[in-house]
Amino acid sequence: MRQYWLMMDGAGDTLVAKQQMSSLQSAEPVQGKGNSRFFFLIIVFMFWFSSYIYVPVLSPYVEHLGASYFMVGMVLGVYGLMQIIFRLPIGIGSDYLNRRRPFIYLGLIASGGSCFLFIWGVNPGWALAARALSGVAASAWVVYSVMFAGYFPKEEAGRAMGMLQFTTVIAQLSSMMISGYMVDHWGWNAPFLIGGIVAIVALLLALRLPDQRPEKRESSIQIKDLAVVIKEPLLVKVSLLSVLAHCVLFITMFGYTPNQALSLGASKESLGWLTLAFMVPHAIATLYGSRWFGKLLGDRGTLLLGFTGSAIFTLLIPAMPTLAALCITQVGNGFMQGLIFPLLLGKSVAGIAPYKRATAMGFYQAVYAIGMSAGPFVAGWMSSVYGLTGGFWLGGIAAALAAVLSWVWMRETNR
Repeated sequence: MRQYWLMMDGAGDTLVAKQQMSSLQSAEPVQGKGNSRFFFLIIVFMFWFSSYIYVPVLSPYVEHLGASYFMVGMVLGVYGLMQIIFRLPIGIGSDYLNRRRPFIYLGLIASGGSCFLFIWGVNPGWALAARALSGVAASAWVVYSVMFAGYFPKEEAGRAMGMLQFTTVIAQLSSMMISGYMVDHWGWNAPFLIGGIVAIVALLLALRLPDQRPEKRESSIQIKDLAVVIKEPLLVKVSLLSVLAHCVLFITMFGYTPNQALSLGASKESLGWLTLAFMVPHAIATLYGSRWFGKLLGDRGTLLLGFTGSAIFTLLIPAMPTLAALCITQVGNGFMQGLIFPLLLGKSVAGIAPYKRATAMGFYQAVYAIGMSAGPFVAGWMSSVYGLTGGFWLGGIAAALAAVLSWVWMRETNR
């Protein structure tokens, strides 16, 4: 029976669906840890809350500081660049050192530090540095997911990742919904201040979190195993598809769509509705999309539908005359992208030995972070030349290209 592993990633939130859950656990399951599970989920909620509370207003904020669209693209893109650099080393380091908790601390410290750095410096250069630090925080997410899986026996791994996914979505949605309201009523620094405080509280809670020590084994991950992991053909293909998917995500909802809304005359407070329009159908598609479309279309058809639909809705963004119409494109884009991410990350870990899972995940997430970085960076350049329309056209082209590649590469992976 097909089972699913659902998890939201830091850049944005990437969602995964994993087959054959018996290979999920890299450590012996921790029994009788109900309190630890709940405690860990609180930390996860606060981690993503602090990381995403300012995301809907980030690009307008950087523009408010006097930055050009090109500089806005740099600030948005450096988030992914740092994950390209740090995600794979963190995955390898956690497996190699046989430790999880230090990397939990790292994520919280970097997330809080990023928020305070936004407040410390009020120019685009400081915003660039602050967003870079938030990329380091998101790089630690691979360890969060691995550690939480260790609190469950193997047969309950799907339930474990469902809980983690639900907590992540609620944290991101609730934080992003209130950011525009906070800016409208208390100024630009309010989301950063609240995010930093939440991260500090989470770090204090995490100090009480018991560490997990995966069972030592002769076959534990070695640096030489990295070459074997990254030569897995399916892993490489879905990683490249995920690059294009994240280009679209970080050009649109986590990039320039809020700027488009403000250019239509929307208030900062109303950006919450834009977030809600994207995130709710995104979560629904992540949880149920594979059940609804998987049996009917197969993996290949579902990816084709998701990328084609995302291309259409992205291309429609600059043509929308009102905020309400713009929200309709976000409903469609959120749902279509929710079909994509679970399948891609699920396939990325298929066939990977359990003790190499964090390394494979680190590779996958490091590669797709190229899209998180290059997408908004190039879109920023195009927007500075052609206006915001140019950036959205880039996103639409990326999604269309991914649809073609899905049709070609996934030919042998139909259900």
